[in-house]
Amino acid sequence: MKKMKKIDFGVIAVMYIICAAAFVSTSKLDADSRIYPHFCTGLLFALTTLYLIQMVVAAKRYGTESGVNEVFANFMPKQFAVCVAACIGYMLLMYAVGFYISTVIFLIALLMYLKVPVLHSAIVVAVIILLVYFAFSKFLGVRLPAGLLFK
Repeated sequence: MKKMKKIDFGVIAVMYIICAAAFVSTSKLDADSRIYPHFCTGLLFALTTLYLIQMVVAAKRYGTESGVNEVFANFMPKQFAVCVAACIGYMLLMYAVGFYISTVIFLIALLMYLKVPVLHSAIVVAVIILLVYFAFSKFLGVRLPAGLLFK
């Protein structure tokens, strides 16, 4: 095992905040609708706690190190900015044309920008759309955003 990185505590804090926000927001749903989200949130909370325990044990055995230099060693500001802009554009596009169309456009555009081979991109897009369709639309019966153009 390696030294524990102090920067991982930030990741743990963010994960606990996400768990709390998800739990609070799904608590407003009716009892039947919140079972699955609470299960997923509880699972995420448990895995985050296991990771925290693993980090504390590693810190006691092997010591700690910052980890900041390692995390940001290959950081590319331009690529990060494009990805953030693409995510914002994705949310706006989803509002206009709905989830499925905007997801396909977002994935294709981002994978092309990141220079992922066309065959791999096609497989990723197809698998994600099929997984979302069967998991949310068929299995869970969740209505995904249709967009203003299709309402």
